[in-house]
Amino acid sequence: MGFRKKNKSPPVLSHEFVIQNHADMVSCVAMIILLGLMFEQDDAPRLTVKIVQERSEEHDKEFKVLTWPPDSPDLNPIEHLWDVLDKQEEFVTNPTFLWEGYPHTRMAFQVKFFYICQMAYWFHALPELYFQKVRKEDIPRQLYYISLYIFHITGAYVLNLHRLGLVLLVPHYLVELLFHASRLFYFSNENKQKGFTLWALLFVIARLLTLTLSVLTFGFGLSRTDNQGFSLAEGNFNVLTVRMTCLSAICLTQAWMMWKFINFQLKKWREQSQVQSSKKKTVSPKSKPGKKDSSRGGSVNGVMKAEDKTSPRARKSKTS
Repeated sequence: MGFRKKNKSPPVLSHEFVIQNHADMVSCVAMIILLGLMFEQDDAPRLTVKIVQERSEEHDKEFKVLTWPPDSPDLNPIEHLWDVLDKQEEFVTNPTFLWEGYPHTRMAFQVKFFYICQMAYWFHALPELYFQKVRKEDIPRQLYYISLYIFHITGAYVLNLHRLGLVLLVPHYLVELLFHASRLFYFSNENKQKGFTLWALLFVIARLLTLTLSVLTFGFGLSRTDNQGFSLAEGNFNVLTVRMTCLSAICLTQAWMMWKFINFQLKKWREQSQVQSSKKKTVSPKSKPGKKDSSRGGSVNGVMKAEDKTSPRARKSKTS
């Protein structure tokens, strides 16, 4: 038995080396940054302790708010938690919260962390097209898809429209999650296609919800607030040009998504109709011969007729 030859590793810092080891290289850079954060100056520990104390006090306050008697039913804690979330965010019951008090320069830690993670993920998706060796014909579609996410998420963060952006991103991601879950079920069993029907319904609802909230925010809400003007220092971008640009971008994006969705559904419907028509042709019963056809044929009950002129014996006798 011969030994298998080991694949030679590519040269250091070459094209193939960077592609194969880019994840390890990024991890090393992240570890170096974390190690650098561990070493602080003389005044930094006091500032760090102060921040930790303030956060602990806020956590204690939130914990006191979220406590309830132990003998209360299970429904009361759920209602109480919903009331607390509603008073903190007010996204569901009070749509005017999307534009009241603009510019919204301050945001909760969870919201800021969500936006930072989103921007980091979609910006990181750009070099991944190179590292994952995506096919050239797929790169334009991927670039268009990634650019739309970067443009909308970064725009909402920079223009201090994080409330509207958060409300629009949550249903969009839930619909996308349902779509990918339906694909997994479909790959496991091709008969499980009900998830795609539910996804199609929720996809249309999400598009209508996005258009409705965008028109309310840019067309009616922000245009009627008292704080009108453009100021980079205050983070105020409440002018007609910015509002119409944002509204037009959202409307065009939703129209493009609906156009792609309709084309996808029509293509799927045509493929299904072709498959069903082909199945009907193959499954259709064969035509049975009638009595007249059997009497006109060359045999009756398996016995050849003597007067059949097309029989091979008659032809042979004539030729002979």
